[in-house]
Amino acid sequence: MQPRSNLLDPEICYRALVTRDARFDGRFFTGVRTTGIYCRPVCPAQTPKAQNVTFYPSAAAAEAAGFRSCLRCRPERAPSTTPAHPLVDRAMAIIAEGPDPEGSGLDGAALAARLGVGERQLRRLFAAHLGASPKAVVQTRRHLLARQLVVETDLPLTAVALAAGFDSLRRFNHVFRTLYGRPPSQMRRSVARQAGRSGGDQRGLTLSLPYRPPYDWPGIIAVLKAHAIPGVEVVTDDGYARIITLGGHHGTVVVSPGSAHSLTARIDFPALRFVPRIVANLRRIFDLGADPGPIDAVLAGDPLLAPLVAARPGLRVPGAWNAFELAVRVILGQQVSVAAGGRLAGKLVALCGTPVETTIPGLTGLFPTPERLVAEAEVLSLHLNMPRARAAAIVNLARAVAETPDLLERGEGLDGSVRRLCAVAGIGPWTAQCIALFALREPDAFPPRDVGLQRALGLTDRQLMARAESWRPWRAYAAMHLWMVALGLAGGATPSIESNADDLVA
Repeated sequence: MQPRSNLLDPEICYRALVTRDARFDGRFFTGVRTTGIYCRPVCPAQTPKAQNVTFYPSAAAAEAAGFRSCLRCRPERAPSTTPAHPLVDRAMAIIAEGPDPEGSGLDGAALAARLGVGERQLRRLFAAHLGASPKAVVQTRRHLLARQLVVETDLPLTAVALAAGFDSLRRFNHVFRTLYGRPPSQMRRSVARQAGRSGGDQRGLTLSLPYRPPYDWPGIIAVLKAHAIPGVEVVTDDGYARIITLGGHHGTVVVSPGSAHSLTARIDFPALRFVPRIVANLRRIFDLGADPGPIDAVLAGDPLLAPLVAARPGLRVPGAWNAFELAVRVILGQQVSVAAGGRLAGKLVALCGTPVETTIPGLTGLFPTPERLVAEAEVLSLHLNMPRARAAAIVNLARAVAETPDLLERGEGLDGSVRRLCAVAGIGPWTAQCIALFALREPDAFPPRDVGLQRALGLTDRQLMARAESWRPWRAYAAMHLWMVALGLAGGATPSIESNADDLVA
């Protein structure tokens, strides 16, 4: 694969800078040598002369070169794009979650160990694709999150430092003075005056989650609504709310459409050190790292998919807050309707989940952990109205995850993940592909045995598999378009990921 840094043609970048072409936002950053500031290509400031600029493939590369981020265009609001290299993509997903508050940090050695590669190889890949070292990328992520929290929230600055991952308030203040030429308190007062904000409400925080347009909010919210787990999630046309749990704490999040190509997330969680992980999980649920340009271009090359892509530009693949939760939801959906799968999921939460109180009507309990489901195996068989083989499949999965916590982590690629999942009794190819598609975020996952997909094109599973070869590496997005059409979403019906594919293995 060609490194992103090699794709920065100075002439193209400067032309995009002059025209403030939003299509290039987040694809490169401009370092202005006369000011020492780096900007997004859409920055409203006066365009610098071509001889005074240098282009960088990432904000981290610009900061590593000694540039300070622009106060006007706010680089932290630039839409992110999934790196072209799968290993770098996985590394960036880990970095986005922030250091584990209960475990190790994110230095180069620790990151390389989690990825199963050498530290030197990881540094080489980061330099080729992002123009910066893993350490520099981690630091820039922390800096930009801190600035976003200062600008967009009224959290006390000590809380901002903690949430962004700084180990001391002194270090936090020093970084702000170095990068922005002013302390965080002065930046906040300036922003508050411009926005007419007086502060006050410190219960929770509200953050923007930028994406690369176009974004099909009605499409993704329809899928989330159809497959919401009663008690854990509440979904309407205007927003998505759910209970979250991390590190023994629980709280709520609410996501709704925002402005300026972003969603708005309202986070009410008692442990602020988990903010990076919460934001990363929300971005995964709403697939905000997708770049619809190349995806839609590939799919539109098929004459059968072209009108679907034109009708729903920017359609995303919804993800999951927790991979185990979604995997269980997929198993519950084997050979039943969407509504029936939802009722079973709600009953499972009522039977084995942990009741909690929230301020949001409808959010009443936490999804059961793998350990709890293993312990409650008899309850599943006796009280859930479904075949014993399906209840056994849930227990088998729970036991496998309890014994191998990384079973539902993206790591071995699509084929490796599917093989590992199919080794669990009760999980067949359809279930494994759906788990890989929605929970493991594999963009090329595709279940050809899905009856809805076959019906959408009038093809057998073998014919569908052959047709889907031209949709690589974005078959998951093609599946979303076909699921929408197969159930007549344009006419008001709800989409489905359920199938009557026979995945039940004794």
